[in-house]
Amino acid sequence: MIENNELPIGFTMELAQHTDIMSRFAGLPKEQQNQIVNGARSIQSRNEMRGYVESIFQEPTSHFF
Repeated sequence: MIENNELPIGFTMELAQHTDIMSRFAGLPKEQQNQIVNGARSIQSRNEMRGYVESIFQEPTSHFF
């Protein structure tokens, strides 16, 4: 899935809680996956990570696509 290093643990844990988002994330091209993961690397709190993961596929505020 992601070639550059490992996924941030908080990101992985939040994806596990949101299987619908995890499935959609897995279906993205690697470039978009990397963009999302790189954004997750700067997140410092669990609540912020939860919000980040939940916002990945929200419209119209999603800035990933």
